[in-house]
Amino acid sequence: MKAIIAAILVLTATTAAGAEAPARIRDNLFLLEEAYNQEPGVIQHIFVATAGTRSRDWSLTFTEEWPVPTDRNQVSLTLPLLGFDGTGTVGLGDVLVNWRIQALGMGGKGPVAIAPRLSLVLPTGSPRKGTGRGSTGVQVNLPVSIEAGRWLVLHLNGGATLNPTAHAPNGRSAAIADFNAGLAVVVQPLTWMNLLVEVAWNRISDVEDTRTRHRNEVVVNPGLRFAIDHRASGLQVVPGFAVPVRVVPSGDVEAFVLAYLSFEHPAF
Repeated sequence: MKAIIAAILVLTATTAAGAEAPARIRDNLFLLEEAYNQEPGVIQHIFVATAGTRSRDWSLTFTEEWPVPTDRNQVSLTLPLLGFDGTGTVGLGDVLVNWRIQALGMGGKGPVAIAPRLSLVLPTGSPRKGTGRGSTGVQVNLPVSIEAGRWLVLHLNGGATLNPTAHAPNGRSAAIADFNAGLAVVVQPLTWMNLLVEVAWNRISDVEDTRTRHRNEVVVNPGLRFAIDHRASGLQVVPGFAVPVRVVPSGDVEAFVLAYLSFEHPAF
């Protein structure tokens, strides 16, 4: 694996040296993370809504991102609202307070960017309703973005969520660890439009009344996003649409509908 990553880095560095690509969309992915922090003085508001075509479960997530004060460091807040059609439950999920450091690629320079993230998971959700863990946790993620030529960008993710006292609906608690990994391929045929495919793997631990159950899932997410620039105000609006398909080892498959919308503009 290390040899493959090294080969990709050498290839992309060689490609970038040959020609400088025009400025293109550097925005958030739908399921994974891109390794680009917010530019100095620029903030972003992000909305992501998903709905299951079979289960009718849905989620609405809002994320606010700020540079502090340059793109070396970024803080953000993620607020999830969850709904379960089977039980009629609607509630706030566990809120994330995030910090990222631009370890490589500051100022958008170079073909490779790395921006590790550390998040505090707040117990704002309800274990009884199934919207949260019921205790404080920690999440880490490592996004790596690689410009593999003028028209192609690759994004790699790997991370974990740790919770020492996650709660079951009946109050039972257990230490759990969830893990995630992913790859996204973004094709940039135009400066204002991207075609993308994300593949995400998640290992999720469910604390039940008598035991802790572990499950794996893979989500394949083809999508489209495009940018609308208002040059006078500096506002960039990025709408996006995707159809995530979730597959579990039992063979159960469910398609979702995903809508993305972000607003990026100068802070003052």
